[in-house]
Amino acid sequence: MKAFDALQEAQKIAFAPFVFQTTVSLRNLGILDFIFDHGSKDGVTITEISKATKVSEYGVGVLLEVAESADIVSKNEAKKFELTKIGYFLNYNKMTDANINFTQDICYQGLYHLQDAIETGTPSGLKELGDWPTIYEGLSKLKPKEQKSWFAFDHYYSDEIFEEALEIVFKKTPKLLYDIGGNTGKFANLCCAYNDDVNVHIFDLPGQLNKALANAKTQGNEDRISGTEIDWLSDNPTIPSGADTIWMSQFLDCFSKEEILKILKVAVNAMDSETELIIIETYTDRQKFGSAKLTLEATSLYFTALANGNSKMYAAEEFKSLVDEAGLVLKEDNKVGEFHTMFVCKKK
Repeated sequence: MKAFDALQEAQKIAFAPFVFQTTVSLRNLGILDFIFDHGSKDGVTITEISKATKVSEYGVGVLLEVAESADIVSKNEAKKFELTKIGYFLNYNKMTDANINFTQDICYQGLYHLQDAIETGTPSGLKELGDWPTIYEGLSKLKPKEQKSWFAFDHYYSDEIFEEALEIVFKKTPKLLYDIGGNTGKFANLCCAYNDDVNVHIFDLPGQLNKALANAKTQGNEDRISGTEIDWLSDNPTIPSGADTIWMSQFLDCFSKEEILKILKVAVNAMDSETELIIIETYTDRQKFGSAKLTLEATSLYFTALANGNSKMYAAEEFKSLVDEAGLVLKEDNKVGEFHTMFVCKKK
């Protein structure tokens, strides 16, 4: 790269927050929608946008100036604006929508404290959302908009693999499945819909567990879905034996390596020779596209600054070592969906 081009790229990074907040404003004010709906032929003017959206011409103008420089919109010789392909994906792509809302509503203010989080090993930015030791104690207490963005982000990167994963999980027709970190209970309810004979027991923090059990009741599965409160960061967490399958989907990445090893050893103590432990993760070294890798690496900084201060998105090789050290043997290594890997483990 030539020095001039490198300097240009450096300025993009220096002003990246300005471009991001411009994008959020253009979306929320309906400006990108209006340009897309009315600018397909020869574009729309600032005056037309202002009248339609009730945003001042000044406001529309300063936003579109930045948007044009960032290639979100283009301006023709008649000074009319059209949406670029980048602008289209920023406004209409589901993955991008989940990422933007998560960044804006959950991470943006907290990331200001990233350096302090790195230096202290604590989620220093979490105070921007609430007063909890980790974000997991606070999920059920987040503001509605924050909750919506957090769960939309989480579900976008988990829901797409459930159908494929269920086929693998039920090859051995488990009668009792432990859902570790059951969240809203979505997977537990899907298990009940998939197989009439399975019972699911969820282990999670009180706030999430109550939400999951309420959702089970709403879907008529209260007799088949039960739960136990558990804090994996306590001194001696335990789970009972008896499960045919122990399911951990996008759960272990919420912990440090030392904590993951502790959790896996607890699971091993509850397993017999026939129990399957299934781990679903989005590994950084198994992503086809650079944008997916970047998403995971950015999510690591969310863990650093806001979630707990010491976890991250891991590489598959790191998890393989932890599985082995915990007393497990990796029986299956399956790709599921676009981003995920499923490890099926047995006790050594």
